[in-house]
Amino acid sequence: MTDRNHRQRRPMKPTDPRLRAYRDEHVRALLAELHERGQDFGLVFPSATTDKTLDGRVLVRFNTAPLSTLLNLLTLLLDADRERSCGS
Repeated sequence: MTDRNHRQRRPMKPTDPRLRAYRDEHVRALLAELHERGQDFGLVFPSATTDKTLDGRVLVRFNTAPLSTLLNLLTLLLDADRERSCGS
């Protein structure tokens, strides 16, 4: 990914309609990935779990953060992991 592409990326908003496609089991798998990838960067989310569904959107329990927060965190971790592996 070039720096130009990286700068053009926008965080996903909590109102993004694509979030309605995620179901509880998908979000649980993403949370597992967050736990795994976050450890490499010293980020630990032991209490992160799915919460309730509000208006068709699964909430993640970071104090009931929306799924978009989880997806944005994973994107940042994946970018950091790629940059780290390209630099070595």
